[in-house]
Amino acid sequence: MGRPAISVEVQRSFWSWIRRGEIIDVAAAAVGVSKTVGWRWFREAGGVMPPQWCECSTRSARLSFAEREEIACRQAADEGVRAIARAIGRSPSTVSRELARGTRRPKTGYRATVAQALADERSRRPKVALLRRNTRLGTHVERQLLLKHSPEQISRRLLIDFPDDPEMRVSRETIYQSLYVQGRGALKRELTHCLRTGRALRKPRRKADERRSRHAGAVSIRDRPVEVEDRAVPGHWEGDLITGAGNGSAIGTLVERATGFVMLLHLPHTHKALDVQEAMTATMTRLPRTLRRTLTWDQGQEMANHVQIAAATDMDIYFCDPHSPWQRGTNENTNGLLRHFPKFTDLSGYHPDYLEFVAAELNNRPRKRLDWRSPAEALKQLLSDPEINPPGVALAS
Repeated sequence: MGRPAISVEVQRSFWSWIRRGEIIDVAAAAVGVSKTVGWRWFREAGGVMPPQWCECSTRSARLSFAEREEIACRQAADEGVRAIARAIGRSPSTVSRELARGTRRPKTGYRATVAQALADERSRRPKVALLRRNTRLGTHVERQLLLKHSPEQISRRLLIDFPDDPEMRVSRETIYQSLYVQGRGALKRELTHCLRTGRALRKPRRKADERRSRHAGAVSIRDRPVEVEDRAVPGHWEGDLITGAGNGSAIGTLVERATGFVMLLHLPHTHKALDVQEAMTATMTRLPRTLRRTLTWDQGQEMANHVQIAAATDMDIYFCDPHSPWQRGTNENTNGLLRHFPKFTDLSGYHPDYLEFVAAELNNRPRKRLDWRSPAEALKQLLSDPEINPPGVALAS
């Protein structure tokens, strides 16, 4: 004799615990199931709460046939959309959409029976996933995921790349669901490795904790010019190191605040102060003066020669408060995008050409805060502004 089926109420209660922020083991114990069962439910849902377990109000989100008949009668009496909405207790947008969907012929107008039949057809499950049904769209989404574009970047960029093609539209949540939720199957599960986190399940992001002692003579971020904050003027940079196994190797990351433009520092030997000074000087002096205004760094010992760097690059250097990585938020975000360099590996063996390739890939990705332009496009536009970049000044090669 098999085990009794777990009731719907238990599963709904499990997801209620998850929704309140409890970990899976605690939620499973609270509803009386094993953590193995809890993990199975969570894994099958891809970390996404199934819609049927959401705590909804007692009133159905869908219009009933009685409400559709009421809409038909009141429209025939020439009542407006808002008057109908007030009468049936629905929003005007709901009534407006219903009238559009349920009107098949202008001559006959809205028909409750026709609208109900169409609604029943739309609600049939299971449905073929959008990205499977529209193979052209699905292929495009897969291609962009392989280029390390996020679901939101892909979704918003479709409006730019296919402005006149309504078939080439998909929400970021649909892409996530197609990747994470079993049964959707429109995208290969392996493509989750192309996401920023590389995780096969949705999880809260963990924030890193930092770091060390203050430098003598360092200028605090609190004294940084106000113009740095509004990102209106290019040339203000944030920097840090990403380190390899045992902190024995590192790559320097520099990101420009206004555009998100990224440059990487090649540190093939060590990441001591002299190595960082030489790499920083060689990299930053390639830029025009208008792109070398300030640099914000944390208080790592690699910046012990900050006075020499400031003199060589003609930049003002500012340091964050101890244990305050969020004060370099743009750089922290950029470091999170660098999935090309696995943790706990030796980073000293990467060739400078590969670092250039990685930086170029990041600089050509569309960004939400840039209205879905890429950092390279945004930087080019800023450099073409004569008020910011005087004529005759160009980005150094």
